[in-house]
Amino acid sequence: MAQTVSVNFKLDSDVKRSMEQACADMGLSMSAAFTIFAKKVGRERRIPFEVSAPVDPFYSEANIRYLEQKYEEYKAGRLQMAEHELIEV
Repeated sequence: MAQTVSVNFKLDSDVKRSMEQACADMGLSMSAAFTIFAKKVGRERRIPFEVSAPVDPFYSEANIRYLEQKYEEYKAGRLQMAEHELIEV
């Protein structure tokens, strides 16, 4: 058996509490859960889940397609304009 070592890091108390409960529900300790995570990272050489930054909804694919469609309508002279109470004229 390999020698075990201690690893210390900080977690938000709510995150820790939530993880402890989730681990308990699965019959695991936090130590066992982190060991599983560490072994998977070491074996696969990747984080075993997707890690990404939140995307600004303005730049979502759906909104970009919508804006491109509206631009094409504008260029073709088919864009319907309407006044809006939030826009000062």
